[in-house]
Amino acid sequence: MCLLVSAEQECSDQTVVRQKWVPNIIFSVNKDIYHYVGQDIVIYESIDSFGAMMWPAALALCSFLDNNRDTVNLRGKGVLELGSGTGLVAIVASLLGASVTATDLPEILGNLRANLMRNTRGLCRHTPQVAPLSWGYDLESTYPSSVYRYDYVLAADVVYHHDFLDELLVTMKHFCKPGTTLIWANKVRLESDLVFTENFKKAFHTSLLVEEGEMKIFMAMSREGDEGDRNRLSRPTGCRLKA
Repeated sequence: MCLLVSAEQECSDQTVVRQKWVPNIIFSVNKDIYHYVGQDIVIYESIDSFGAMMWPAALALCSFLDNNRDTVNLRGKGVLELGSGTGLVAIVASLLGASVTATDLPEILGNLRANLMRNTRGLCRHTPQVAPLSWGYDLESTYPSSVYRYDYVLAADVVYHHDFLDELLVTMKHFCKPGTTLIWANKVRLESDLVFTENFKKAFHTSLLVEEGEMKIFMAMSREGDEGDRNRLSRPTGCRLKA
């Protein structure tokens, strides 16, 4: 459906250039229904923002989590998602029993929060939380590592054509401390994606869980971890996207 929004005054070209995504004329909303963890999940997305659209790696990661519960048991675990977007991955993780904090840029949070509440209210042990997070910015001040510790960090299609790949890697390293498992799903599209992947492998102990065409799902752990952490990387076998 399309919603018309009247603007009180015209903006100059300079103002338009400076603005972030602020649809002051028209925006479009799509509604899609997905089925994971035995539930129909209703997602509203906006085609006017990358962060409010459904990306293919989110679907892949949801399928992976749903179909590999023995490998990645989220029940009762603390989970942080980077770049949550529409919230589908956070919803699935919540339905699987995790205590989830979904993060994204401030302008994305309204739609993210609405999708989360719509699909988890009364169904989950833990109410999912929503929080703003700008990659690489003032992390130790806003998310001190002594306080914010998670069992899992999830990320789907956070690598695409943007200029914040270094900041993304810094953010991953900040939250992925010893004892934390990072699961990153991404579709490889550009040369810069391959460069980031190589830097990712240098920054963490990594294992490739799934590779189907251009879609890859990695498990990673901090290089500061002990031998037990590294051994956990070799355990997952027979991981799959489909049941």
